[in-house]
Amino acid sequence: MPELPEVETTVRGLAPVLEGARIERVTLRRGDLRRPFPQDLGQRLTGATVTGLGRRAKYGLIETDRGDTMVFHLGMSGRWRIDPEELGKHDHFVIETAKHRLALNDARRFGSIDLVPTEALDEWPAFKALGPEPLGPNFDAAHLARVFKDRIAPVKALLLDQRVVAGLGNIYVCEALFLARIAPTRAAGTITRARLAKLVDAVREVLEAAIRAGGSTLRDYARPDGELGYFAKEWRVYGREGEPCACGGLVERRVDSGRSTFWCPRCQK
Repeated sequence: MPELPEVETTVRGLAPVLEGARIERVTLRRGDLRRPFPQDLGQRLTGATVTGLGRRAKYGLIETDRGDTMVFHLGMSGRWRIDPEELGKHDHFVIETAKHRLALNDARRFGSIDLVPTEALDEWPAFKALGPEPLGPNFDAAHLARVFKDRIAPVKALLLDQRVVAGLGNIYVCEALFLARIAPTRAAGTITRARLAKLVDAVREVLEAAIRAGGSTLRDYARPDGELGYFAKEWRVYGREGEPCACGGLVERRVDSGRSTFWCPRCQK
Protein backbone atom coordinates (compact mmCIF):
# COMPACT_ATOMS: atom_id res chain seq x y z
CA MET A 1 0.00 0.00 0.00
CA PRO A 2 1.38 3.46 -0.84
CA GLU A 3 2.54 5.14 2.36
CA LEU A 4 3.52 8.71 3.21
CA PRO A 5 6.64 8.88 0.97
CA GLU A 6 4.73 7.51 -2.01
CA VAL A 7 1.93 10.04 -1.55
CA GLU A 8 4.41 12.89 -1.06
CA THR A 9 6.24 11.80 -4.21
CA THR A 10 2.93 11.68 -6.09
CA VAL A 11 1.96 15.19 -4.98
CA ARG A 12 5.35 16.57 -5.97
CA GLY A 13 5.01 14.90 -9.36
CA LEU A 14 1.56 16.39 -9.97
CA ALA A 15 2.44 19.92 -8.87
CA PRO A 16 4.37 21.03 -12.00
CA VAL A 17 1.50 20.09 -14.33
CA LEU A 18 -1.48 21.04 -12.15
CA GLU A 19 -0.59 24.02 -10.00
CA GLY A 20 -2.01 27.21 -11.53
CA ALA A 21 -3.83 25.29 -14.28
CA ARG A 22 -7.52 25.60 -15.07
CA ILE A 23 -9.42 22.31 -15.08
CA GLU A 24 -11.12 22.15 -18.48
CA ARG A 25 -12.80 18.79 -18.18
CA VAL A 26 -13.47 16.07 -15.60
CA THR A 27 -14.45 12.54 -16.59
CA LEU A 28 -15.72 9.88 -14.21
CA ARG A 29 -15.36 6.59 -16.03
CA ARG A 30 -17.22 4.68 -13.33
CA GLY A 31 -19.37 5.67 -10.37
CA ASP A 32 -17.08 4.76 -7.52
CA LEU A 33 -13.78 3.52 -6.17
CA ARG A 34 -13.84 2.31 -2.56
CA ARG A 35 -16.96 4.44 -2.22
CA PRO A 36 -19.04 6.53 -4.65
CA PHE A 37 -17.58 9.72 -6.09
CA PRO A 38 -19.22 12.92 -4.77
CA GLN A 39 -22.30 13.56 -6.89
CA ASP A 40 -21.28 17.13 -7.79
CA LEU A 41 -17.56 16.38 -8.22
CA GLY A 42 -17.41 17.18 -11.94
CA GLN A 43 -19.50 20.31 -11.64
CA ARG A 44 -17.43 21.77 -8.80
CA LEU A 45 -14.08 20.99 -10.42
CA THR A 46 -14.77 21.90 -14.04
CA GLY A 47 -13.63 25.48 -14.68
CA ALA A 48 -11.80 25.72 -11.36
CA THR A 49 -8.14 26.73 -11.12
CA VAL A 50 -5.76 24.64 -9.04
CA THR A 51 -4.22 26.93 -6.42
CA GLY A 52 -2.06 24.44 -4.56
CA LEU A 53 -1.21 20.82 -3.83
CA GLY A 54 -0.34 19.21 -0.53
CA ARG A 55 -0.50 16.11 1.61
CA ARG A 56 -2.04 15.15 4.95
CA ALA A 57 -1.01 11.76 6.31
CA LYS A 58 -1.51 9.32 3.39
CA TYR A 59 -3.94 11.62 1.53
CA GLY A 60 -3.11 13.93 -1.37
CA LEU A 61 -4.71 17.38 -1.52
CA ILE A 62 -5.57 19.42 -4.62
CA GLU A 63 -6.91 22.90 -3.73
CA THR A 64 -8.95 25.07 -6.09
CA ASP A 65 -9.93 28.73 -6.27
CA ARG A 66 -13.53 27.78 -5.49
CA GLY A 67 -12.73 27.05 -1.87
CA ASP A 68 -12.72 23.29 -2.40
CA THR A 69 -10.00 20.72 -1.84
CA MET A 70 -10.08 17.43 -3.68
CA VAL A 71 -8.77 14.77 -1.31
CA PHE A 72 -7.47 11.57 -2.88
CA HIS A 73 -6.27 8.32 -1.35
CA LEU A 74 -4.33 5.84 -3.45
CA GLY A 75 -5.62 2.79 -1.61
CA MET A 76 -3.54 -0.30 -2.34
CA SER A 77 -2.79 0.09 -6.04
CA GLY A 78 -3.68 3.64 -7.04
CA ARG A 79 -1.41 5.95 -9.01
CA TRP A 80 -1.76 9.03 -11.19
CA ARG A 81 -0.69 8.82 -14.83
CA ILE A 82 0.35 12.02 -16.59
CA ASP A 83 -0.50 12.32 -20.29
CA PRO A 84 -1.12 8.63 -20.98
CA GLU A 85 -1.22 7.88 -24.71
CA GLU A 86 -4.42 5.92 -24.21
CA LEU A 87 -6.78 5.47 -21.30
CA GLY A 88 -6.85 1.97 -19.85
CA LYS A 89 -9.68 0.10 -18.18
CA HIS A 90 -8.32 0.97 -14.73
CA ASP A 91 -8.12 4.73 -15.42
CA HIS A 92 -11.28 5.57 -13.50
CA PHE A 93 -11.04 9.34 -13.02
CA VAL A 94 -9.59 11.82 -15.51
CA ILE A 95 -8.73 15.53 -15.20
CA GLU A 96 -7.88 17.55 -18.31
CA THR A 97 -6.28 20.99 -18.47
CA ALA A 98 -5.30 22.98 -21.53
CA LYS A 99 -1.93 21.19 -21.65
CA HIS A 100 -2.27 17.90 -19.80
CA ARG A 101 -4.45 14.90 -19.10
CA LEU A 102 -4.14 13.17 -15.74
CA ALA A 103 -5.71 9.78 -15.01
CA LEU A 104 -6.15 8.15 -11.62
CA ASN A 105 -5.45 4.48 -12.24
CA ASP A 106 -6.61 2.04 -9.55
CA ALA A 107 -6.82 -1.64 -10.48
CA ARG A 108 -8.07 -2.78 -7.07
CA ARG A 109 -10.32 0.23 -6.50
CA PHE A 110 -9.43 0.66 -2.83
CA GLY A 111 -8.65 4.34 -3.38
CA SER A 112 -11.04 7.24 -2.88
CA ILE A 113 -11.80 10.79 -3.97
CA ASP A 114 -13.61 13.34 -1.84
CA LEU A 115 -14.31 17.04 -2.24
CA VAL A 116 -14.14 19.02 1.00
CA PRO A 117 -14.51 22.77 1.66
CA THR A 118 -10.93 23.90 2.25
CA GLU A 119 -11.81 25.82 5.41
CA ALA A 120 -13.35 22.66 6.88
CA LEU A 121 -10.44 20.29 6.17
CA ASP A 122 -9.22 20.12 9.77
CA GLU A 123 -12.70 19.09 10.92
CA TRP A 124 -13.25 16.55 8.12
CA PRO A 125 -13.82 13.18 9.88
CA ALA A 126 -10.83 11.47 8.28
CA PHE A 127 -8.51 14.27 9.44
CA LYS A 128 -10.01 15.38 12.74
CA ALA A 129 -8.42 12.69 14.90
CA LEU A 130 -5.05 12.53 13.11
CA GLY A 131 -1.87 13.04 15.06
CA PRO A 132 0.94 15.38 13.99
CA GLU A 133 2.80 15.02 10.72
CA PRO A 134 6.06 13.10 11.28
CA LEU A 135 8.00 15.65 9.22
CA GLY A 136 6.35 18.61 10.96
CA PRO A 137 7.40 20.62 14.03
CA ASN A 138 4.81 19.07 16.35
CA PHE A 139 6.29 15.60 16.10
CA ASP A 140 9.03 15.48 18.70
CA ALA A 141 10.21 13.55 21.75
CA ALA A 142 7.91 15.53 24.04
CA HIS A 143 4.88 14.49 21.97
CA LEU A 144 5.88 10.83 22.03
CA ALA A 145 6.61 10.93 25.76
CA ARG A 146 3.15 12.33 26.37
CA VAL A 147 1.24 9.79 24.26
CA PHE A 148 3.43 6.85 25.32
CA LYS A 149 3.22 7.62 29.06
CA ASP A 150 2.37 4.47 31.05
CA ARG A 151 1.45 2.59 27.85
CA ILE A 152 2.30 -1.10 27.77
CA ALA A 153 1.37 -1.50 24.11
CA PRO A 154 4.29 -2.28 21.75
CA VAL A 155 5.94 0.82 20.34
CA LYS A 156 5.42 -0.36 16.77
CA ALA A 157 1.67 -0.68 17.23
CA LEU A 158 1.44 2.87 18.61
CA LEU A 159 3.53 4.34 15.80
CA LEU A 160 1.09 2.80 13.33
CA ASP A 161 -1.84 4.40 15.17
CA GLN A 162 -2.75 7.44 13.05
CA ARG A 163 -3.94 9.25 16.20
CA VAL A 164 -0.37 9.14 17.53
CA VAL A 165 1.39 10.22 14.36
CA ALA A 166 -0.17 10.69 10.91
CA GLY A 167 0.95 8.81 7.86
CA LEU A 168 3.39 6.22 9.13
CA GLY A 169 3.03 2.74 7.65
CA ASN A 170 4.53 -0.68 8.22
CA ILE A 171 7.64 -0.43 6.06
CA TYR A 172 8.88 2.86 7.41
CA VAL A 173 8.10 2.07 11.06
CA CYS A 174 10.16 -1.12 10.79
CA GLU A 175 13.02 0.81 9.22
CA ALA A 176 12.87 3.68 11.74
CA LEU A 177 12.81 1.37 14.76
CA PHE A 178 15.86 -0.42 13.40
CA LEU A 179 17.69 2.85 12.87
CA ALA A 180 16.85 3.92 16.43
CA ARG A 181 17.84 0.46 17.75
CA ILE A 182 14.48 0.01 19.50
CA ALA A 183 12.72 -3.37 19.52
CA PRO A 184 9.28 -3.18 17.91
CA THR A 185 7.87 -5.23 20.78
CA ARG A 186 9.14 -2.93 23.51
CA ALA A 187 6.46 -1.40 25.74
CA ALA A 188 6.15 2.20 24.56
CA GLY A 189 5.94 3.60 28.09
CA THR A 190 9.36 2.19 29.03
CA ILE A 191 11.34 4.09 26.39
CA THR A 192 13.42 6.95 27.77
CA ARG A 193 13.15 10.52 26.52
CA ALA A 194 16.66 10.30 25.04
CA ARG A 195 15.74 7.23 23.03
CA LEU A 196 12.50 8.85 21.92
CA ALA A 197 14.52 11.75 20.55
CA LYS A 198 16.59 9.24 18.53
CA LEU A 199 13.38 7.62 17.32
CA VAL A 200 12.01 10.96 16.08
CA ASP A 201 15.26 11.57 14.20
CA ALA A 202 15.14 8.05 12.75
CA VAL A 203 11.55 8.46 11.53
CA ARG A 204 12.45 11.69 9.78
CA GLU A 205 15.64 10.27 8.29
CA VAL A 206 13.86 7.23 6.87
CA LEU A 207 10.96 9.22 5.43
CA GLU A 208 13.18 11.88 3.87
CA ALA A 209 15.41 9.23 2.29
CA ALA A 210 12.36 7.41 0.93
CA ILE A 211 10.96 10.61 -0.57
CA ARG A 212 14.29 11.35 -2.25
CA ALA A 213 14.22 7.83 -3.69
CA GLY A 214 10.67 8.23 -5.00
CA GLY A 215 9.18 5.81 -2.49
CA SER A 216 9.21 2.03 -2.39
CA THR A 217 7.80 0.06 -5.28
CA LEU A 218 5.33 -2.54 -4.04
CA ARG A 219 3.17 -4.28 -6.63
CA ASP A 220 1.45 -1.59 -8.69
CA TYR A 221 2.83 1.64 -7.23
CA ALA A 222 4.68 3.99 -9.58
CA ARG A 223 5.35 7.72 -9.59
CA PRO A 224 3.20 9.96 -11.81
CA ASP A 225 5.96 10.04 -14.43
CA GLY A 226 5.80 6.26 -14.64
CA GLU A 227 9.14 5.69 -12.91
CA LEU A 228 9.38 3.19 -10.05
CA GLY A 229 10.52 4.25 -6.59
CA TYR A 230 13.80 2.64 -5.56
CA PHE A 231 13.90 3.04 -1.77
CA ALA A 232 13.37 -0.73 -1.47
CA LYS A 233 17.04 -1.06 -2.39
CA GLU A 234 17.89 0.80 0.82
CA TRP A 235 15.80 -1.31 3.20
CA ARG A 236 17.90 -2.36 6.18
CA VAL A 237 15.49 -4.90 7.68
CA TYR A 238 12.14 -4.86 5.87
CA GLY A 239 11.77 -7.94 3.68
CA ARG A 240 15.19 -9.24 4.75
CA GLU A 241 14.25 -12.16 6.99
CA GLY A 242 17.22 -14.45 7.61
CA GLU A 243 19.76 -12.01 6.19
CA PRO A 244 22.71 -10.80 8.28
CA CYS A 245 22.57 -7.49 10.15
CA ALA A 246 25.66 -5.30 10.34
CA CYS A 247 25.83 -6.06 14.08
CA GLY A 248 26.37 -9.76 13.39
CA GLY A 249 22.81 -10.85 14.15
CA LEU A 250 20.13 -12.08 11.78
CA VAL A 251 17.01 -10.24 10.70
CA GLU A 252 13.88 -11.95 11.99
CA ARG A 253 10.24 -11.71 10.97
CA ARG A 254 7.14 -11.94 13.13
CA VAL A 255 3.48 -11.35 12.34
CA ASP A 256 1.44 -8.98 14.50
CA SER A 257 -2.21 -8.26 13.67
CA GLY A 258 -1.68 -9.53 10.14
CA ARG A 259 1.37 -7.32 9.50
CA SER A 260 4.92 -8.58 9.08
CA THR A 261 7.47 -7.05 11.41
CA PHE A 262 11.15 -7.24 10.48
CA TRP A 263 13.82 -6.55 13.10
CA CYS A 264 17.18 -7.61 14.50
CA PRO A 265 16.82 -8.95 18.06
CA ARG A 266 20.54 -8.58 18.66
CA CYS A 267 20.80 -4.80 18.24
CA GLN A 268 17.21 -3.67 18.79
CA LYS A 269 16.38 -3.62 22.50
